[in-house]
Amino acid sequence: MSEHRVWKFGADIDTDALAPGAYMKLGIEGIAPHCLEAVRPEFAGAVRPGAVIAAGPNFGIGSSREQAAAALVHLGVKAVIAPSFSGLFFRNAFNLGLLLLTTPEAEQLSDGEVITLDWQTLVLSRASGQKLVCEAIPDFLLDMVAAGGLMNQLRKKQGLLA
Repeated sequence: MSEHRVWKFGADIDTDALAPGAYMKLGIEGIAPHCLEAVRPEFAGAVRPGAVIAAGPNFGIGSSREQAAAALVHLGVKAVIAPSFSGLFFRNAFNLGLLLLTTPEAEQLSDGEVITLDWQTLVLSRASGQKLVCEAIPDFLLDMVAAGGLMNQLRKKQGLLA
């Protein structure tokens, strides 16, 4: 079990908000400081490793740019919790080691709230005692997150990482 601070966002957060097109030529180190600046300008400078994002439906809609998920990983975001995700963002996130948790109750979480996540059961616990149950995630995707993404998982399987 681990504790995480919640950053709250609304519905339909698109990949252009996560990785603004104006910065795409800079690489992830140049993109990440602008992550979500159109929605919450303070986010990239204030988010701390281990934080989670709680959002409304359709998180990650828009283009297929993997930098949208990569910016969150670069900033240390541990997971995104939402009622639904774009299919392309979903796959990119897991490929890069970002955990996505799906629950219709995601919008109940409050900005700044500290929640506990049980990594075995994928149950979120609030200080009030309320528990939010997330949809099951296939083991191969959880293994990918634990490895830090698909490439790290492949390197480990080939004996290139300890």
